[in-house]
Amino acid sequence: MNLYLESLGCDKNRVDSEKLLSELLEKYEGAKVTMDPAEADIAIVNTCSFIGPAKEESINTILELAEYKKTGKLQKLIVAGCLVERYKDEIRKELPEIDEIASVKDYVSRLDNQMKRVESGERYTRYLKIAEGCDKYCSYCIIPRLRGHYRSIPMEQIAEEAGQLVLEGAKELILVAQETTLYGTDLYGEKSLHKLLHALGEIEGLEWIRVLYCYPEEIELPLIEEIRDNPKVCHYLDLPIQHSSDRILKAMNRKTRRAELKEKIALLRREIPDICLRTTLITGFPGETEEDLEDVLSFIREERFDRLGVFPYSQEEGTYAANMDNQVPESVKNKRLSRIMELQQEIAFHKAEEQKGRVLKALVVGFDEEESRLVLRSYMDNPDIDSFIYLKGEERAVGDFVCVRIIDTEGYDLIGEYCESSQ
Repeated sequence: MNLYLESLGCDKNRVDSEKLLSELLEKYEGAKVTMDPAEADIAIVNTCSFIGPAKEESINTILELAEYKKTGKLQKLIVAGCLVERYKDEIRKELPEIDEIASVKDYVSRLDNQMKRVESGERYTRYLKIAEGCDKYCSYCIIPRLRGHYRSIPMEQIAEEAGQLVLEGAKELILVAQETTLYGTDLYGEKSLHKLLHALGEIEGLEWIRVLYCYPEEIELPLIEEIRDNPKVCHYLDLPIQHSSDRILKAMNRKTRRAELKEKIALLRREIPDICLRTTLITGFPGETEEDLEDVLSFIREERFDRLGVFPYSQEEGTYAANMDNQVPESVKNKRLSRIMELQQEIAFHKAEEQKGRVLKALVVGFDEEESRLVLRSYMDNPDIDSFIYLKGEERAVGDFVCVRIIDTEGYDLIGEYCESSQ
């Protein structure tokens, strides 16, 4: 029997998917994982419904896999995840192709206590979920309703899972949660992410620890110092600010304002001079004006983020913002998004030029056959969303680390050459 898994949406979903697949392999004795849905007897889709495009992708994936009941071996189609949690009754009614459903609340607490996982990406880079749920209640976000209150996973359990992943070949662990910076507040009565990072830093064989989804208002000096001083923690921080206009931030129910964001960014750069800061923004939030857009553009010019992504606001039923007046037309959202990304591209290209001459430790993630060059990531590059370093030379095993000197740029990406040792 062959099992096929399609995991959509966030990295937290990927962790859940790997654990779901492990459960199914135990349930169906002798089953194997296949990468070809045409060869699958059972297919599993772990869905996302965070925003409109994610819902559309989830539904299309379900329908595409359902076709293999006609053209392939597929006998059972299982659908899990946030789409099921959000639209359970509608799915049962509108998608009879589905044989079995599992909502988030059916399995997530069980899986968070489970160690066994099936590798679904690259063995050398693995995601490590440290908490579930959220208590922030941003006005545009459905996650608290779907995933429940914030729940940290015990530190010793995370450390055990991390150790197992390293034994399986992981050299980079990426810490994820809906909000990583509140880790431990429910279990230990205080923010404990810095203590978790310290514990993970003791794992032999682990090279890099990367932290995502850090809310700026929760970042305090103990965490900054641990990132600065722990040699295994990448000087990289994902800092989703969503906007810079105080008026829009208040309407979003965000806990920071423009001046506080500037202060926190300045503190991070002062304490960790080589830190790489990524942020995400939402444009076209209800009531957003051209003046608010100009505020965002000026903030981007001032702060010069190393990495930046922007999403058009998605009007999601069940959220407070969905019922707000002055919804922004899609055409306006897209124009504003383009202006933001045009500015960020200019900044990113300048940032890339500034890397010339720098010596970096880089992880081999692939080989570009067409150009006969290695593909690498530095500490500044999160998988799937950030840039690459390209290096002419012989093919090396993925997961190896090499030392490179940056000699040129290629748009967002860097061109390197081999050197003896990194700084």
